[in-house]
Amino acid sequence: MKKLLLAFLLLTALSLQVFAQEVDTVPIPINNFDLKLKRSPLPSRVGALDFKPIKMQAALVEAKVNYWKTKTSVGININQAAFSDNWAGGGVNSLAIGGLVNYRAEYSKESYSYASEVILQYGKVKNKGQLQKKTTDRIFWDNKAAVQLSKNWYFFASLNFESQFDAGFTYTKDAKGKEIEKLISNFMAPGYLTESLGFEYKPNKFFSTRIGTGTARQTFVLDTNIYKTNPKNFGVPVGKTFRNELAFQIVANFEKEIFENVTLKTKYNMFIPYDNFGHIDHRLDIGIIAKINRFMNVSITGVGLYDRDTNSKIQGSQTLALGLVFAFPR
Repeated sequence: MKKLLLAFLLLTALSLQVFAQEVDTVPIPINNFDLKLKRSPLPSRVGALDFKPIKMQAALVEAKVNYWKTKTSVGININQAAFSDNWAGGGVNSLAIGGLVNYRAEYSKESYSYASEVILQYGKVKNKGQLQKKTTDRIFWDNKAAVQLSKNWYFFASLNFESQFDAGFTYTKDAKGKEIEKLISNFMAPGYLTESLGFEYKPNKFFSTRIGTGTARQTFVLDTNIYKTNPKNFGVPVGKTFRNELAFQIVANFEKEIFENVTLKTKYNMFIPYDNFGHIDHRLDIGIIAKINRFMNVSITGVGLYDRDTNSKIQGSQTLALGLVFAFPR
């Protein structure tokens, strides 16, 4: 009897297990069921919703695109030395002062560009018992407009002017040791005005080369007495005030920060007159500027010049300066 009861319970458990596994798969029709859903506690609105468009006024943003970039640098260099009358080491009281103004403006829009640069330099030194002497003197103004032809090539037209502020002298001494000055140059004696057309190669931001296939240069000597102390008269015929030349010109520029806070700036100019290919003028300007802090820097500059209308030998100058520099904008 106990075995029969255990068998019955086992069969009942197995049937319940099978029913529990299959109850979810049994379809139950609910069409005839009276089901009532609970009412939602949320408020409801009966009827059509009326949507009205809202007019919004467009906001105007007053933004202007500035295609100009400008930079101005003003530098002042001062060097002074003083000695007492009984200073055993020897020396001469002296005062030297120099100034530099460099202004550059650039315009660029689509394939058109324009650049203008002005360089003004002037400096003097006065040693006790000697005449005042210039240390630097230059006026330079360069303008260039260009149209981009391809990725690295441009068609350009340029106009630049170069001269000096003050009279220039050479110095000798007489029999008594007194200095004598001799005038050899002056403002617009010489002065140069150069117009050029051609192509410019500019593969990156720090290097460019102008190839001026059509170049004209006018040399001015407005002081007609310069020839008395400067026989070459800068290539201008005696008695005349200017000379015109047609030439082929190459101008190469390089300016890049080669080390941290150290910038190398070079400019090379080659001028080949069409009427005399053997008479080639060269000028190389090199400058290294090291920035000490926000307002001070150290600069060393050098110029190499070969111009037969001025001198048959290579001319050179070098300047080392420590001074204050103010740049705008910062």
